Amino acid sequence: MKKIRVLLTVIVLFFTFQNSFSQALQLVNAFPNVSFSRPIFLTHSNDGTNRIFVVERYGIIKVLQNDSNTSSSSVFLDVTNLNNASTYQERGLLGLAFHPDYATNGLFYIYYTRTGDGANVLARFSRSASDPNKADSLSQQILWAWPDPYSNHNGGILFFGLDGYLYCGMGDGGSGGDPGNRAQNTNEMLGKVHRIDVNSVSGGNNYGIPPTNPFATSGGRPEIFTWGMRNPWRMSQDPVTGLIYCGDVGQDAWEEVDILQVGNNYGWRCYEGNHTYNTSGCGEISNYTFPIKEYANAGSDCSITGGYVYRGLRRPELTGSYIYSDACSGKLLKFKYEGGVVTEDQLLLTSPSGIYSFGTDQNNELYVCASNNIVYRFNKSDLVGVSSPETGIPSEYKLDQNFPNPFNPETKISYTVPVLSNVKLTIFDALGKEINTLVNTNQLPGNYQISWNGKDAFGNNIASGAYFYNLSAGNNFTETKRMIMVK
Repeated sequence: MKKIRVLLTVIVLFFTFQNSFSQALQLVNAFPNVSFSRPIFLTHSNDGTNRIFVVERYGIIKVLQNDSNTSSSSVFLDVTNLNNASTYQERGLLGLAFHPDYATNGLFYIYYTRTGDGANVLARFSRSASDPNKADSLSQQILWAWPDPYSNHNGGILFFGLDGYLYCGMGDGGSGGDPGNRAQNTNEMLGKVHRIDVNSVSGGNNYGIPPTNPFATSGGRPEIFTWGMRNPWRMSQDPVTGLIYCGDVGQDAWEEVDILQVGNNYGWRCYEGNHTYNTSGCGEISNYTFPIKEYANAGSDCSITGGYVYRGLRRPELTGSYIYSDACSGKLLKFKYEGGVVTEDQLLLTSPSGIYSFGTDQNNELYVCASNNIVYRFNKSDLVGVSSPETGIPSEYKLDQNFPNPFNPETKISYTVPVLSNVKLTIFDALGKEINTLVNTNQLPGNYQISWNGKDAFGNNIASGAYFYNLSAGNNFTETKRMIMVK
C-alpha cells in the first residue's frame, strides 16, 4: 500500500510539473469587442469599481468595465480640441493619474501637449456630478504649461506614489543631443522627473512642494525629484518594494532602465546609458547615477518602453519581474532586480506590433497598449489556482511583525486592509522623530507587503538601533511595532 501511495504521488507530481509548462506565455486581446485608436496608456481609478480607463493619444479617454466580454465603452473625457496630437507623432494626450482619494473627491490629472504653442500641460479635472463615467470637461485647472522648443521628447507619464505625491516625467525638450543642455539645468523643468503635493498650495502655484525634494527651499526648481533625464517614457512604482523604475529613451546607441531615487542626477546629456555622450561642462563621474540595465539601440530595437514589476495573478511565474519592451521591435523583456543586482534577464516574447505603453488594473494585472490599436494582457497560466497568491479580502486591519528582524539592509512589513481606506505607514526613531513614510495613500481591500531599505526620506542610510513603525488606517485603526536595524 505504501508503494502504491508513493507511485501515485510521483504520477501527480509528474503531471503537475508537466502541466505547469503546458501553456506558453502569450499576449491575448484583453477587450476583443472594443475598439481603440492609438492607445497610449491604461489605468484604473482606485475606487473599487474595477473599471478600465484607456488613454488615446489624439485626446480621448475611454472607460469600460474590466471584462473581456464587454462590447461597449464610453468617452470619459475628450480634449482633442486642447492638444496637437494630429500634427506630431510624439505629442498629444500622454498621461493620466487618478487622485488616491478619487472615490471621494472625483479629481484626476492629465498631461498633454497644447495646440498652438506645444507647451507641456499638467492639468486637473473633476468627475461629472451626474455621471460617474463622465468627466466635467469644463473643470480644467492648469497646474503648469511649460514651453517646449521642439516637438519630440515630451515624456508625459503621471502616477501617484505610495507617498501620496504626484510624479510627472518630462523629456529634455527634443531635437537631438539636448542642444540647450536642459536636462542638466536644475532651473529648467525639462529633462526631469517632478514630484508635487496636489493636496496643498505654495509659492503662488496650484500645488505644494514635498519637503524632501532636493531643491524644496533653494538651488533649483522645487518640483524636481530627479534630473538628467532624456525622455522618461513610462515609469512606475513597485507596490511591494517601493522602487520606482523608469525607462529612459536613448539618443542613438543605448536604451536604459533606471531606479529613481530622490535627488539623483541620471547623467543625460553627459552620459547615454553607461557611456559618455557629451561631457562638455560635466562634473566628476561620481555625480551621476547610472542605469541598472541598458541595451544597445541596434537592429530592430530603437526605443525603450518602460513597464511595471509584475504583481498580477494571471502569470504567477512572473511575480517580481520587471516587464518592459522596445517600442520598435515589439520585444517584451523581463528581469528581476534584487539586492542591487539584475538577474533573470531575458526575452519573453515578441509582440504582434510595437508597444506604446503598459498599464495595470486595480488587481495589478498588466496590460499592453500596442501600435496595432489592440490592448493586450497575458493568457492565464495553468499555475493559477495552484500556487497563486492569497486573494481573499481580509476581515480586519492587521499589522504584522516585520521580517527579518533584526535586519540589514532590508526588511518587509506586511499588513491587511479590509475596506477602501486611507493608509499611512510611517517609520520613527526611538525618540519619536519621523524617519520615513512608506505609504500615504488610499488602498483597496487586500493583503499588502512593502520593503524598507533602511533609508530616510532623503535617501540617507540610517544608523543601527531600535526603530518603530506605525500603521494608521481608516477612521480609528492604529498600531505600532518595534524593529531593530543592525550593522
